[in-house]
Amino acid sequence: MNRELLMLVEAISREKNVERDVVLGAVEAALAQATKKLYPGDVDIRVALDRDSGNYETFRRWHVVADEAGLQNPDSEELLMDARERIPDIEIDEYIEEAVPSVPIGRIGAMAAKQVILQKIRDAEREMLLNDFMSRGDKIFVGTVKRMDKGDLIVESGRVEGRLRRNEMIPKENLRVGDRVRAIIKEVDLTLRGAPIVLSRSAPPFMIELFRLEVPEIEQGLLEIKSCARDPGSRAKIAVFSHDKRVDPIGTCVGVRGSRVNGVTTELAGERVDIVLWSEDPAQFVIGALAPANVVSIVVDEERHAMDVVVDEENLAIAIGRGGQNVRLASELTGWRINILDAAESAKKQASENDVGRKLFMEKLDVDEEIADILIAEGFASLEEVAYVPLQEMLEIESFDEETVHELRTRAKNALLTMEIAHEESVEEVSQDLRDLQGLSVEQIGRLADAGVHTLDDLADLAVDELTEMTGQSADEAKVLIMKARAHWFASDAATQK
Repeated sequence: MNRELLMLVEAISREKNVERDVVLGAVEAALAQATKKLYPGDVDIRVALDRDSGNYETFRRWHVVADEAGLQNPDSEELLMDARERIPDIEIDEYIEEAVPSVPIGRIGAMAAKQVILQKIRDAEREMLLNDFMSRGDKIFVGTVKRMDKGDLIVESGRVEGRLRRNEMIPKENLRVGDRVRAIIKEVDLTLRGAPIVLSRSAPPFMIELFRLEVPEIEQGLLEIKSCARDPGSRAKIAVFSHDKRVDPIGTCVGVRGSRVNGVTTELAGERVDIVLWSEDPAQFVIGALAPANVVSIVVDEERHAMDVVVDEENLAIAIGRGGQNVRLASELTGWRINILDAAESAKKQASENDVGRKLFMEKLDVDEEIADILIAEGFASLEEVAYVPLQEMLEIESFDEETVHELRTRAKNALLTMEIAHEESVEEVSQDLRDLQGLSVEQIGRLADAGVHTLDDLADLAVDELTEMTGQSADEAKVLIMKARAHWFASDAATQK
């Protein structure tokens, strides 16, 4: 029987063009599956088949887990302390094996064994086809819509299938069986039966690859697409940069009479594309990204990674865009949070910030309003700047003599030291459960402590806008944190109701 088994393995291996070890592995899996049915519970069985003689042994085994982890499946797991009573030098993630009677091949249901073996072979063939396809290095998957699967489109390219999910399609795009489709290969998920290649037509990298196909200069390395932001099917922005000063990056991507950009737009169901010149200067990059709106002035806040952009009344609607689309895409393209303001709003905000700065300098430096206003007018916004900017810069201020400059710097350094001591004392008062809350950095915990937030309850009582102002987080991040802080309230209520 064992000799006949090896002959059968050889025949299947040749017929299916699959390695002999793969077929033998399928036989082992079939024998293990049949043996498992003889035991209650979810046991772990391993079958070792001799590749030369066809003889095989069967083992029941237990996975060794850490004592503190506990047993998730007692039928196939063993705690480390118990395992070491049997094998003193065994370690976590090793196995204890015990020989058990082998199931005769004649007792295995012929259909069950055949199904397991054929499935293993199909999986191996599928993996070989997939590996062959992926080895070509293609980023764009070109194929034909074969069928629908629970709302997803299954796209076939040769003998390989890709899955285009509904949320990865372009909105309002109506693809049907038989249509020719191009999409970016987003990931390969081997857990997906039949179509393991996950595709996308809405992801920004798809637009980048389409431009790479349309614009040879990108492939040649003369041009580079630095970033891309999309509102699929509606509008997109790409940032381009030229490595050769003789090549106009925007004109090259547009093409003669718009031929190149139109090729991309046609593929993406009419999605309009703004081509922006990338710049190392973040402010200049943002100004370009907000086109066609004209920017009056821009203020960069490095700490919050945000910019206040001032536009006139005529350009306000253009800068924001329909439903905030233009400013949102510009923000995604540049990676900066962009606040659009008109002149009146800017003046009001500037006056408010000046009031804060004036109060800070008057209180911490013990100076009058006139000195504080001079510092603000000269561009000083924090005690750190007063204390540590190059001395020569402060000596160039006409209103201050050398003695005044040295006194202001000394007072600023003393104030910072006092504030740091107070900050450390405040942080020490923060409860451990608040320190352990996921989503808060050490710096943010310090900011909360400075604002008097020392416990989970203090955090839970905050409004979203209050928390964003304290930590600089987004509204969504603040909501998540507040709900985490309130979780123990709900758990307490549930316990009381029981």
